[in-house]
This record gives sequence, structure tokens and C-alpha cells, in this order.
Amino acid sequence: PKDLRFFKRVQDAVFKTARITAFGATRRPGVRPQDDANLQALVEAGSPVVTIFGKSWDFHVTTAIGTTLEENLAMIGDSVAYLLKHFEEVIYDAEHFFDGFKRNPDYALRTLLAAEAAGAHCLVLCDTNGGSLPHEIAETIREVKRVVKPGTPLGIHAHNDVECGVANSLVAVGEGVNHVQGTINGYGERCGNANLVSIIPNVMVKMGLACIPRPNLRELRDVSRFVSELANRKPWQSQPYVGDSAFAHKGGIHVSAVLKHPETYEHMDPELVGNHRRVLVSELAGQSNILWKAREYGIDLDKNTPDARRILDMLKRLEDEGFQFEGAEASFELLMERALGNHRAYFELDGYRVIVEENNGDEEPVAEATVRLRVKGIPEHTAASGNGPVNALDHALRKALEEFYPNLKEMSLLDYKVRILDESKGTGAKTRVLITSGDGDETWGTVGVADNIIEASWQALVDSIEYKLRRDEKRGRR
Repeated sequence: PKDLRFFKRVQDAVFKTARITAFGATRRPGVRPQDDANLQALVEAGSPVVTIFGKSWDFHVTTAIGTTLEENLAMIGDSVAYLLKHFEEVIYDAEHFFDGFKRNPDYALRTLLAAEAAGAHCLVLCDTNGGSLPHEIAETIREVKRVVKPGTPLGIHAHNDVECGVANSLVAVGEGVNHVQGTINGYGERCGNANLVSIIPNVMVKMGLACIPRPNLRELRDVSRFVSELANRKPWQSQPYVGDSAFAHKGGIHVSAVLKHPETYEHMDPELVGNHRRVLVSELAGQSNILWKAREYGIDLDKNTPDARRILDMLKRLEDEGFQFEGAEASFELLMERALGNHRAYFELDGYRVIVEENNGDEEPVAEATVRLRVKGIPEHTAASGNGPVNALDHALRKALEEFYPNLKEMSLLDYKVRILDESKGTGAKTRVLITSGDGDETWGTVGVADNIIEASWQALVDSIEYKLRRDEKRGRR
């Protein structure tokens, strides 16, 4: 019922390039198409296109569905012919085709011919178990093309069980396949499906073939992020083409070369897929990295002054102490401002205290934080509780500041990570805290390092708030 409701609702939707397809299996053994409940449900969906899958592997025919090889051929042909009476287009997915072809090539090809003879518009070759390698895909497609009618549209459906989902799809395209199935970000069962976010730019940019409308290619990163959000999955930082690290440069020699010409260390223009170049700061950075980041942050930094070298030396000293700024660029921006004497203190700390108290073994421990600040010369002394010491400290700090800076109410802590830097020291080890914050318009990362986890958290919290206030002030907000 839920699926049918979806198709009823989507019938009124207007799409520029997409087409909705219903998806189901061939008829059951010994059942006429008009009496098969699954086929009737497909017809009721009312979509312009239907896709059905059938068995290509003789082992599956006799073992999984328990019928004869001849009945399976009839099931394929009958189902395609019946659905052609109700749909503009019928796509046939040949399930387990590559495995079936390896074991019994003659029968696997006969299943395709049954669908073709019944009028299927496209024959999709499926690597359902995801175990085929690119050379096997290519060889099999060549054999298929020798058997089917010239010009019969072929498709590929690849899984990623041996990390070849994208490669197998591209090899298939190279062999003349013009229908590629996959998913955004490769999300799917087991190890995932072929990743369309990689396939699309490979086909268009690298292979020079038409795929989606050219202007839409620039939306690729946004689409990838949107689907990640819908799936409640964290974006893959190193995802080809669209990940944050896809066009990121760390080493000073690399950055210096990219500044002279991007092609020295980039295989394409990142803006073609909606991404952008990133320069990272770490102990591997050179002066070119510092100058790039200054320009990115809108900070006036002359390469002929010692400022860039001083900032670089400070960066390397802090990284030696355990700081890491690759995921905490807001902290690095503030570090640069402080080093150049441009930093404005939005408040001054007089002191803070955190207490965790357990009154009764049957109750959760209570965390309470007290903060003493001076804001614009006015002393503030606030206390707040939380579901942990860091949460309580965050609440107390905001409570003290929001009266003076109401825009802090927009801000929230999105992620909190703790890393023990020297595990051999056990509970006495130095701790690095990474905090991700956001306000609906932007997200930013900050870092703190200390022997005390509360102090490390305080450093990251303060940087997070100061970054928000500084950014809003630059934009004319208070």
C-alpha cells in the first residue's frame, strides 16, 4: 500500500530529465501474467516505465525459484509482453547475468533473447553478487553483442563487493552500453552499488560522452550532500570528485605549484562538479599554504614580510604540541588574526569551575559549571547544569554571553570528538578535542589541546564562539 501511494502522488510531479519507473519481478512459475499479483501491482503503479528482473543463472532457476529452465524462459517472455501493453517502456534486468554466463553461457544468453524477442526496450546485464572484474565484464558484453540484434540497447548494473562497481560500469560504457544503473554515493546493500557520483563525471569529463545536461554537472556535490543528509550518513571526506579532500592540498611544494598552475596537482577543474580547491594547514605546510589561507580568510598578508614565516613557525610548534587544524580551520583563522595583532577579545575570562556530583547510586551524576567573565567591562557570573561537564560548561558560557550577543542563540554544537594523544600515559595523557559548530548558514571546526579534557574542551568552545562573533561582525551583524 505504501508503494502504491507513492506512485499515485508522484504521477502529478513534473520532472525535467528524470523518469519514474516501477520495479518488480517476472511472473511466478505456473501463473498467468494477468493473474500474477506482483505484475498487477506494477500495472497499478501507473508509471511511464517499468523495470522487471528475471533469472539468468540456471543454478538460481532450479535452486532459488524451483522451476525448469524452459518455464523460466517463458516467465521472462510472458512478463515482458504483458507489461508492454501497459507501459511506454519496459526495461529487463538480467539478474546474476555475469555469474550465470560464467557457469552456463548458452542459457544465460537464451534468457536475454527471450526478453528481446518479447519486445524489451533495454537489456540490463546485472553483476548481482558484485564479484566480477572489469576484464570479465568487457569480454561478456562482447559475447552478448554477437548474439542480440544489432543496436539493441544494453545496460549495466554493478555492485561494489570487490571495489569494482564504478570500474565495471565504465568498462561497460566503453563497450557500448548506454544504460547505467547505480545509486548516489554508492549507497546500497552489502558493500554498495556502483556510485553514480563517480560514474557521471567520469563518463562526461573523462570519456567525453553525453550523460546528464552539462549545467547539471555543477550540482553534483550538492546532490551528493543532500542524499547523505537524507540518509543520515556523514559525507565521505575522501569521496572522489565531490569530497572535501578531493581537491585538497597539504604539502608546501604542492601548494606552491598549484598557485602557479592548478593542473600541476589537479586532474580537472573542481568547479565542474560543484567542488572547490582546499589548501590545508599542517606541519607539512609551507609559506604558500599560509598565504593561500590568508587570502581565503580575507586577511591582508604580504609575502615579503616575516608575518607568514612567523605564523608557519607557530603552526608547526602547536602541531608538535598535539594541535591539528585540518578539521579545525576556524581555530587556525583565529590563530592567524592573533599572530597579526588583529584579534578582538569579545570577553575576558576570570575563571571557571566544573563539578560532577553523584548523590545517589540510582541517579545519573549531575554536572554543573560556573563561569566568571567580563563582557564589555561588565562582570558576569553564571552557573548552568548539563548532561556532562562539557555540556554544562557550554551552557554556562552561553548564558553569560547571549545577553550581550543574542546571535549566539542561532549557534549549536554539532559534533564533539576526543582523541587521546599518548595512549601509553593512560588517564594522564594529553587530550585533543575537536568541536564542530553551526548556525544554519555555515559549519566550522575548532580545536583544543591540554592535559585536562575540560581545559581542551574550553579552548575549543571559546574558539567556536569567537569565530561566530567575528564572522557576524564582519557581515555587519551584532
